[in-house]
Amino acid sequence: MITINENFLKLQDSYLFVTIAEKVKEYQKKNPNKDIIKLGIGDITRPIPGKVAEAMKKAVDEMTNINTFRGYGPEVGYDFLKEKIIENDYKSKGINFENSEVFISDGIGTDIANIVDIFDVQNTVAITDPVYPAYLDTNVMSGRSANFENGKYRGVTYLEVNEENNFIPRIPKEQIDMIYLCFPNNPTGTVISKEELTKWVGYARKNNSIILYDAAYEAYIQDENIPHSIYEIEGAKEVAIEFKSYSKSAGFTGIRCGYTVVPKELKGYTKEGETISLNKLWNRRQSTKSNGVSYITQRGAEAVYTKEAQQQIKENIEYYMNNTKNIKEGLEKIGFKTFGGENAPYVWLKVPNNKNSWEFFDELLEHAGVVGTPGVGFGPSGEGYFRLTGFGTKENTERAVLRIQKYYKN
Repeated sequence: MITINENFLKLQDSYLFVTIAEKVKEYQKKNPNKDIIKLGIGDITRPIPGKVAEAMKKAVDEMTNINTFRGYGPEVGYDFLKEKIIENDYKSKGINFENSEVFISDGIGTDIANIVDIFDVQNTVAITDPVYPAYLDTNVMSGRSANFENGKYRGVTYLEVNEENNFIPRIPKEQIDMIYLCFPNNPTGTVISKEELTKWVGYARKNNSIILYDAAYEAYIQDENIPHSIYEIEGAKEVAIEFKSYSKSAGFTGIRCGYTVVPKELKGYTKEGETISLNKLWNRRQSTKSNGVSYITQRGAEAVYTKEAQQQIKENIEYYMNNTKNIKEGLEKIGFKTFGGENAPYVWLKVPNNKNSWEFFDELLEHAGVVGTPGVGFGPSGEGYFRLTGFGTKENTERAVLRIQKYYKN
């Protein structure tokens, strides 16, 4: 008899964004002539930089020539891309890494899901709440939680963030092994100062903890005092793994490429207390379970660092942030309370009239034809909040804001 991983049975029936898609599909089926504007899923709408496309086309041509054809590449990425990453994303900030500390993958989502493989199932886990669902779900699948009760999984520490604590998680009093932090934050669009992040690094060093740091939106930071990398904090190499992506900056959501940094200073422990290199474990895991990212894709990612591509990326970020500003100011004009939206392409708003998140979702869809994301879908502390994204087109964003204003202004 084949048995299953029963941890999957603890999961809620549907992934948040699948639920949203199904609700929208059902609504459109009943209202085929209704124009729907989607500001829910954080997918980009601007094209990839021209230099990236040129590099990928050139790489395709190389694959047609026997002298330049490439078969299997390095499972953890080509050195030509790693060197660009280190030079541009870290050395420019006074941070040094070796090529072997950078691991190329098909995106943050994959690495966040897979990183749990190298940690003991008995490790305790803390996540901010609300939070990107994948952090929680992957640990549930792996067996690091008990059953789902009263909106939470028992055995997981929820670090509540809300208006009262300025959306900055408080340091736990107890010892936690694995801590997930995401800044600029998804879904709240808020950021963390160097001072606050230093406290987390200090906590992790004191407790032999690991910080899993999602920096997917760091390119959107406008405030020069906000850290772009956790490694800007002294001692972070000893306690943190960082995930970064080209999806939200260079338009790679459909191309798929990102990277994870696992410093050599980072150590884990056996049950007997033996010190083990996490870098070596992750290298072994990736080399066994992955054939790597295509040569063509990695040549495209390398071209992200060209002067021309960087200029286009800057323009695209300005475009999305102008959309975000439009949403934030448009909502505040009619009395909505909003958060975030200044260093990230997300506006986190307080649901009006004491409605819950899904009630507001339905109301917004029915009366304004606008799709957003219910806050409670990101965790129990997200109840009463709602997320809108600046990743739409300028025209659709403006139309959406006008529709919301028209319905809610009274």
